[in-house]
Amino acid sequence: MLNTLELASHGPVIPVIVIERLEDAVPLARALVEGGVKVLEVTLRTPVALAAIEAMAREVAGAVVGAGTIRSAADARAAKQAGAVFGVSPGYTAEVGAACREVGLPLLPGVATASEVMAAQADGLSFLKFFPATAAGGIPMLKALSGPFPDVAFCPTGGITLQSAPDFLALPNVKVCGGSWLTPADAVRSGDWARITQLAAEAAALRR
Repeated sequence: MLNTLELASHGPVIPVIVIERLEDAVPLARALVEGGVKVLEVTLRTPVALAAIEAMAREVAGAVVGAGTIRSAADARAAKQAGAVFGVSPGYTAEVGAACREVGLPLLPGVATASEVMAAQADGLSFLKFFPATAAGGIPMLKALSGPFPDVAFCPTGGITLQSAPDFLALPNVKVCGGSWLTPADAVRSGDWARITQLAAEAAALRR
């Protein structure tokens, strides 16, 4: 089973993807992989999300497809069944953690406070999504958390851009960033896959 920390080994940015139309899923994933971005988080925010995960996992060579916005045990089971190899949650509950362990879905749980970090650590999780990153204190908060939690690594997500990502990635406790800027809604709607490949290439070139 995948160790979620391995996700960071594939590149510095994990795109946060919202799929509105199922027919966009495979070409979008191929465009990202072609640009050097292999780890894909497909959020469970739309009716076609699970089918999109299934199609990407089945048809796109090299893609490491996970499910985002996991909020319940049912979400965890459905994501695993669709072929997701990891899950991402906006926050953390023991119920979601237990469900992911039960179905064998490695979890990157969301945290925004020291108490949430401690709750996730108590359940054996030490690579955490810091969300919503900029709204929850951004770089100063991540620096503050590094003191009491030197053994915790973060994937800040939420409000990060190509311009601000290098500052986050420069922090010792940040292994990878999450970002929605790689898949702009207008580019997806118009099928501008070349633009998405270019955005992916720019993101893949960022240095940790």
